[in-house]
Amino acid sequence: YQRRVHGKQWYQRRVHGKQWYQRRVHGKQWYQRRVHGDSKTGKPYEVDCGYEQFLGPELFFNPEIFHEKFTTPLGEMVDDCIQGTPMDCRLKLYQNIALSGGSTMFKNFGKRLERDIKKIVKKREDVNEKRAQIRDPGYKLKRRADVNVVSHKQQRYAVWFGASVFADQPGFADKSISRAGDLGGGPRVARAKKMDKSL
Repeated sequence: YQRRVHGKQWYQRRVHGKQWYQRRVHGKQWYQRRVHGDSKTGKPYEVDCGYEQFLGPELFFNPEIFHEKFTTPLGEMVDDCIQGTPMDCRLKLYQNIALSGGSTMFKNFGKRLERDIKKIVKKREDVNEKRAQIRDPGYKLKRRADVNVVSHKQQRYAVWFGASVFADQPGFADKSISRAGDLGGGPRVARAKKMDKSL
């Protein structure tokens, strides 16, 4: 609540102050000392990593700590995408949310995303149920969405696997755009090819 009211500065002060308090009371267990070598001179140097190591993955779920313009968390974006699909597809999509890409390899990333989406879905379903109970007090939702975020060992390379399957299709070679064609024609070439219709 305080973060929402006071914004980015309060959040940074709060987290920073909390970590410094923990360091003072509990010692170095809350900080990790990392040793690196300078790329030019080779001279080693040490860095104490505290709360900063959590800010990287946290940007997905609280983007306002980076910039005030970006306030939509990842869970809400995924939910909006699913809500934009036909109604008969939504339950299956909630059950099969697949992670792909190196940025999803953070520890417990899938669990956090699943928890956030479940909160959004449950809140919406509760509102819809209460709205229906105005007419029928005994009404209960027959089926609730089962949110399942799929994590797997190959998710770092899932995008590459998908692109390789796409490129392996018979019509891809004839309709693909070469580098020379792209430099010569620009964006106009991509619109003229209409590759997606042939595959």
